[in-house]
This record gives sequence, structure tokens and C-alpha cells, in this order.
Amino acid sequence: MEPRGTAAEIVVDLAAIRHNVRVLRAHLAPVELMVVVKADGYGHGAVEVARAARDAGAPWLGAATIAEGLALRAAGDTGPILTWLDLPGSERYAEALAADLEVTAYSRRELALVEQAAAATGRTARVQLKVDTGLSRGGCAPEDWPGLVAAALAAERGGSVTVTGVWSHLAASDEPGHPANELQGRRFAEAVEVATDAGLRPRHRHLANSAGALLLPRSRFDLVRVGLAAYGLDPAPGHTPELGLLPAMTVQAPLVMAKHLRAGEGVSYGHTWVADRDTTVGLVPVGYADGVPRHASSRAEVWVAGRRRPIRGRVCMDQFVVDLDGDLPEPGEPVVLFGAGTRGEPTAQDWAEACGTISYEIVSRIGGRLGRRHVGEEG
Repeated sequence: MEPRGTAAEIVVDLAAIRHNVRVLRAHLAPVELMVVVKADGYGHGAVEVARAARDAGAPWLGAATIAEGLALRAAGDTGPILTWLDLPGSERYAEALAADLEVTAYSRRELALVEQAAAATGRTARVQLKVDTGLSRGGCAPEDWPGLVAAALAAERGGSVTVTGVWSHLAASDEPGHPANELQGRRFAEAVEVATDAGLRPRHRHLANSAGALLLPRSRFDLVRVGLAAYGLDPAPGHTPELGLLPAMTVQAPLVMAKHLRAGEGVSYGHTWVADRDTTVGLVPVGYADGVPRHASSRAEVWVAGRRRPIRGRVCMDQFVVDLDGDLPEPGEPVVLFGAGTRGEPTAQDWAEACGTISYEIVSRIGGRLGRRHVGEEG
């Protein structure tokens, strides 16, 4: 994917998304695949990513909020979509049921709201029950689980609800040797047993995210929720097997100017970097208002004129400075902040390591005033 250099933009390669989904489906078969497109497709564009994932055979999509699921329906998606995080209120669930979304219940209170929505819409709600197995975030507390299961069974027998799944989420799947993984797997199996012993017959049991799916085969059960890996990024650097996944996002901007800098001169606010030699620097017109982490200051690198170049000084709201090491590229020269890495350019993982964070944050926070362009459309 060659940068055009005419605008500061995010370029998303949908052919890479399709490739990744096909690779993951083949690697994880016969387990079903859910491609998670929450947070606007991890910054890649939820609607476009969803279409690419469906084209590549993904049977399921995951959207954190009902609003995200509704946006996918408005764009024409008709396949199974699971949502799991929303402000509790029967009117939200009514919208979800009217749009044929599957919803998640963490508690008897939520389940009751779903039942109200089913009565209001005249639809049988498809509900998945989430149990907290140790992440201590969303999900039913273990001591409350039998009560939620009993209430769901009663709702199912009353005709307002069909329980289609039981699920949970891993806390440390990117560390395959972490003791929490075995503990959560055991707790999840016990929770499923409680549900089935009570009389529920959920079609889907799912625990694994991207790292769990790739590193913990026993966590796969019937379905895996793949987010980061579908975008071609490594969910567990240093542990993940090489599958040939392709990073789909490139972030680029045109160089605004280049100029000489003398030894001893400081760069950007606070002069946190001072040149130790005569050099040249260039100005890149994006900053933290566009999602470029301020933590990248004097840490991350970009790709300019066939080489990696370090950021110098503090990243500002609208711009940052790079060390061009004596070169003076013309204004408009493409600057790649991060991309697939195939030409030597930094990747989102490189930026994550430079900023002390994870690639999830790098790709999902980028945006602001940047345009987004999709390439690799089928047909």
C-alpha cells in the first residue's frame, strides 16, 4: 500500500482484514468465529470491517454496545450480532430486539428488563448469560449465578427469552502460563455445568478472546471472539504463533517543511530534546488531538524518505517534529507513522512498545481530524 502523501489520513486495507479472517477461521476450525468490531472496528471503521469479515466467512460479529449493533444493522448487516455493554433500560433492549440483535444479561435485573422489552416488542429475546470467572469486571458474580440461571430458565419456559449462549472473558490470556487462565477455565466449565444441569441448552459457550483463541486451545469451546488478531496485530507479543496475519492500518501525513537545526538548539515545548549535532528536522501536521500519543515524544519513530526517523521533542496538539539527519525532503513527502511494516516502516506494535502501552490503544485512539480511507474493496 503506497502512501499518497496528499492528506493526513488513516488507510485501512480491507483485503488484509479478509485475509486475516480466513486465516483465523482455518486455524481455529471447527470452532466458530466472532469478529469483534466494537470501538468503530478498533479504529478501522466498523461498518467496512464488518462487511469484509462477513465476506471472509465470519458467522458472528461482536459489538460492545447496542448503539454499535444498531449502526451495523442500519448499514445493512443481517447476520448474528452479539452486544454486551449498555446502560440498563428496557427501551434500549427493545431497540435491540427490534433489530434482531442478541443481548447479554449479567444479572436478574438486566434479564427482567430484557423480558419487559420482549413483551413490548412481541419478540422472543435471544439472550446470552455472562458469568464473571475472575476478570472482576462485567458478568454475574459466581454466588449469584444459580439465581440468574433459574430466572433465565423461567423466562425461557415463559416464552419471552431464548438463552443462546453462556460466556465469560479471560484476564491474562496474553500470558499463557498465568495461573488465572486455568482457574478461569475451570470456573467457566463449572458455570456451564450449573446452567445445563438446571435445564438450559445454550448453543454457544465462549471464553476466548484473540490471545486465548491462539494460545489456549482448551478455552475455545464452541465460539471464539477475535478482535485484535482480525486487524492483523499480535495480541500476545512474544507468544503468538506465526500465522501470516497482515496489519490492516496505515497512518500517514505529508511533511509540511524541513529545515536545518544547529547543535545546541532545542525542539518543541520545554526543549526536552536538544540537538547534540547539526542536523535537519521536519514538521508533521498531526498531534495528540488526532490521537498521536504524547508519550511518543522522543520515543517513537516514523518512516520518511525510505528510512525510520525518530520523533524529537514533545508531541504537540497539532504537530510533531522528526529528526531528518541532514536530509531535506520536499514538502508533501509522505510520512508513515505506522503501517504493516513490510517496507521497514514502524508498526502499531512498535509504537505501543515506544509508548509503554498496547497496540489496541494505538489503533483505537488514532483519529481526531484524520480522514479514513478504505482500500482493497472486493470487486
